[in-house]
Parts: sequence; structure tokens; C-alpha cells
Amino acid sequence: MAVTPGTDYEASGVSIPEAEKAARMFKEHVRRTYGRPVLSDVGSFGGMFRFPVDRYEEPILVASTDGVGTKLRVASMTGRFNTLGVDIVNHCVNDVLVQGAEPLFFLDYLGCESLDASVASEIVSGVADACVENGCALLGGELAEMPGFYGHNDYDLIGTIVGVVERKRMVDGTRVEPGMSILGMPSSGLHTNGYSLARHVLFEKGAYGVDDRPSILNGRSIGEALMRPHRSYLGPVMALLGEGLVEAVCHVTGGGIPGNLPRVLPDGCGAEIDLSWEVPPIFRLIAEEGEVEEGEMYRVFNMGAGMLLVCDSEKIAGVEDILLKRGEEFFPAGRVTRGSEVYLVGRGVDHG
Repeated sequence: MAVTPGTDYEASGVSIPEAEKAARMFKEHVRRTYGRPVLSDVGSFGGMFRFPVDRYEEPILVASTDGVGTKLRVASMTGRFNTLGVDIVNHCVNDVLVQGAEPLFFLDYLGCESLDASVASEIVSGVADACVENGCALLGGELAEMPGFYGHNDYDLIGTIVGVVERKRMVDGTRVEPGMSILGMPSSGLHTNGYSLARHVLFEKGAYGVDDRPSILNGRSIGEALMRPHRSYLGPVMALLGEGLVEAVCHVTGGGIPGNLPRVLPDGCGAEIDLSWEVPPIFRLIAEEGEVEEGEMYRVFNMGAGMLLVCDSEKIAGVEDILLKRGEEFFPAGRVTRGSEVYLVGRGVDHG
């Protein structure tokens, strides 16, 4: 009599062998990020980290969680996943850097509909590369295969970071005063924000393909421009904080400058932002193809200003000297004002 096979996990869309293959591939990447503080190995239920208590008088832990968002959809369209791990680590590093914290360790979550071990390994390799670059350990993570929840060839990437800062060196904006100067540091592109609007404009309204090369992009394809990795500002900003030259730091993410700068300013302080820096071509293409108003562009995207530094005007020369010696680009971006509004001045915006 014929035996009818029973239903197993693989029949529901979950491949345990593929997950085991991915886990084996992860190990070589994850272990590159380990140093003496890491006490656990890959695959432990919980990551263990020896806190460097001897380095701090009053350590304050700073934690943040974020995701890559719909940039993942562009990665699927291009078939390039290696920079996504860099995106999520650098985004999270910049978030805790705003308060003066250096990263200690990072944890990731990778979800998908149907697991491809090679794609997952490519993503985790990028996470490990960025962790090494930023001096933090990839302490653990989760790989979730959920058919029927995610769409075909969809991936979801979320990260959590924990950093530390000496309490007396915390950056909380309380010393910011009207009249202080604001400097900007350039972004590498969209970073990890505004991709829903960018995809709608470029791929739906503009009918571009990821391999198209509009002249405005100076030889880059649409896919290459959109997939440029999120920058980490850890090195230059920590150098400035170490010299006591910065009073507030703003990571320009979703919401642009108007949505993020007020988060680091004390009550009674606003800002006037001079829109005088060069806007990268990808933003100009989105604005033109989508007929997106300038004000809306600045509310959605970083528009080429990835990090803002609030400095005492008398210390600007010292700030510029350090950045120049490190080969960093920067530009004047405005000033702190009395009140509570952030006004954008120039390029036809001129409003709060």
C-alpha cells in the first residue's frame, strides 16, 4: 500500500536546511567583529559582552533601533544586497553619536518570505563590515523566514545598537544658545530615508529602470545612485567632541532638517538654515521628475546634509581645522536663533 507523505515544515514554505546553511555562512562574518569584550559565540541564545567599566567614571548607555525601510525594495530590483548591512549599522551608529556615544555592540533582525542563504550572507557580511569599521561587535541577531507574511523576494532588515558615553561628556543641547553657528557634513545620497517617494517618482511616474543612466546623474545608473550606502560620521564627530568643540549634533534622517534639528535644540532656540550647499543630482532628479515642491523635498530627504553640528561661533576655526586635517568636507549651514521655528532660507523655500 502506498504511503502518503505527511506535511512538513518545508511544505509550508520554511526551509530549515537553508537556514542552517545561512547560519554556517554567517559565522565567518560575525566572528570578524569580535574582540576581547565578547564572551559568547555565534548561535548563543543571548550575546554576552564584558562592559569596560575601567574606562568610565559614570558610564551612560545609549541605545537605538531602526530599519532600512523600502530601500530593501530597490536592492531586490538591482539584485545588490551587500550595502544594506552597511546602511543599517551606520544609521544606528549616527543615532547614538548624536548624544556623544561610541558604539559597543549591534544586533540585527533579518526577515524574509523565502530564505536564500547567499543573499542573507551578503547582507550580514555588510553588517559585519560596518561593525568592524565602527569598532563595535555584532553580538547577535535573528533570522526569520515567514512565508505568507513577507512578499516574494522581500527582505526586512532592522538593527539595534548599544553605545556608551561618559556622563559629563553627554551631548544634550543644553548649552546651545542663539547666535551659535551650524555646520553641515554632506550625505552620500538618500541614506535610508525617503525611498517610498523616490520609488514612486522614478519607477512609477518616471518609468525608469534601475539600470537607466539619466545625464543628470553623471554616469551613474538610477540603481547605483539609490543604493549608495548610508555614511557613518563617527570618526570626525568624535574627534570634535573630544576637543569640546560641538554643543549639539543632528543626524538628518526621515523628516529632513525641519523634522530633526528641533530634536536637539533646547527650549527657546530655533534655527535659520541657509540652503547654500550643493544638492546631489539624485535629489534634483526626483524633484524634477515628480514635480515635487522644494519644501516637500526638504521635509522628506536630507538633501545632501547628512549631519549638522552646532558650534560656538568663536570655536568654528578649531572645528574647521580638525575637519580639514581629516580630509572631511563641510559647509556653513546656518545659525541658531531665538524662538522655536526652523526656517529654511533660499532656493525658493523660505519658510519654517
